[in-house]
Amino acid sequence: MTVEDNPRVFVPPPLMLAVFVGVGLLIDGGPIASGIVLAVAILMALAGVGLIISALGLFFRSKTRAEPWRGARLLVAAGPYRFTRNPMYLGMVVVGLAAALGLSSFGAAVGALLAGLIVDRIVIRREEAYLTRRFGDDYRAYLDQVRRWL
Repeated sequence: MTVEDNPRVFVPPPLMLAVFVGVGLLIDGGPIASGIVLAVAILMALAGVGLIISALGLFFRSKTRAEPWRGARLLVAAGPYRFTRNPMYLGMVVVGLAAALGLSSFGAAVGALLAGLIVDRIVIRREEAYLTRRFGDDYRAYLDQVRRWL
């Protein structure tokens, strides 16, 4: 029996974001924003969710795993992956910032950014090391062409 190589990510990044944003909301969540601020928050949330759904759809159509604790069958570099190597994580942070804006919470904004920083420093680095092992020169070329975040 062989053990599947994978990025060795043990905590789901969406859970990290939810915990950090949730703690921020508990600390200083204010009233729901109104007017233009609420409209901006809703548009941000829709953009973030759209980015996540678009990226997940590519993984589904490619029949490869999106979960960072599973091995990848192939390298996905189409759709939003042409512009950012991490559209799902970017979308998560945007949704977290939208929640912070819509719920008037500086603490939630800090939590979303902190979760993004942790994902960048721990999760993404493990994923990049794994993808380099798995896809070699193809992935190294992709790294040279597409930014990690924006």
